[in-house]
Amino acid sequence: MPPAPEHNLGENAVNTLDIIFKIYNYIRPVLDIGILTFLLYRAYELVTRTNAVQIFTAAVIVAIVYVLAIVLDLTTLLWILSVIAPGLLIAFAIVFQPELRKIFLKLGQTEWFALGTRSKHTYVDSVLIAAEILSRQKRGMLAVFMRHTKLDNIIETGTKLNADLSSNLLVTIFGHDTPCHDGACVIQGGKLIAAGCFLPLSEQYDIKKTFGTRHRAALGLSEVSDSVILVVSEETGAITLAYDSRLHYDLTMEQLTRILESQLQITPDAQNIEDTIDEHKTSA
Repeated sequence: MPPAPEHNLGENAVNTLDIIFKIYNYIRPVLDIGILTFLLYRAYELVTRTNAVQIFTAAVIVAIVYVLAIVLDLTTLLWILSVIAPGLLIAFAIVFQPELRKIFLKLGQTEWFALGTRSKHTYVDSVLIAAEILSRQKRGMLAVFMRHTKLDNIIETGTKLNADLSSNLLVTIFGHDTPCHDGACVIQGGKLIAAGCFLPLSEQYDIKKTFGTRHRAALGLSEVSDSVILVVSEETGAITLAYDSRLHYDLTMEQLTRILESQLQITPDAQNIEDTIDEHKTSA
């Protein structure tokens, strides 16, 4: 008597599941290592972007002391470490509170699974044109490209404009001794949101003495947000970008364009300017 169709279907399903489990057992080590590598890479990237290496240095030192105490059977030291461990953890959090805050801030901003660059229209041309003009004139400039982090508290310190972005407007603000000259302009998309805004100064102690207040303010904002800040030096005319808690000093126009396209996720082939004034067009 031939077997029932239901029995054949059940046997085929079991065989299929067995094959799937066998395949999974082969790829499981690769998957395990791949996920671990991805997490370690993201963790390293997070540490380098927040300048929080000192946190991990302190943690490694404590761990080494604890391991040595176990290996050398230092009972008194082990007892002391076990007693003060809760207090040490609290003290660790208090001492490194600014660095921990930056880590969690960056962690919330990280796009873990971003696979490609989103297409946006380029709106940085007007800013670069103004920066080049002001650089030749040795006039200072501070422009903030806002990304994911909201800057409402920064915008409130300045004058709200919500104007179309143009190089003439930026040169007018920074090229003359206007009330907004010493502050920063906040830019989102093709809009100049506000001018004359005050930025937090950097907490880094090893910044060059030659950098003035504009550079320290740009670096300070890059430490607490994911914004990209453009600085034109009033003393040298050098153009600098600040992002990810670092200053990139004296960049060329080609370098500025490439970095801004990458950091602001603007594709080079998208040359139409949206919600701003296209200064490459000549009037009829």
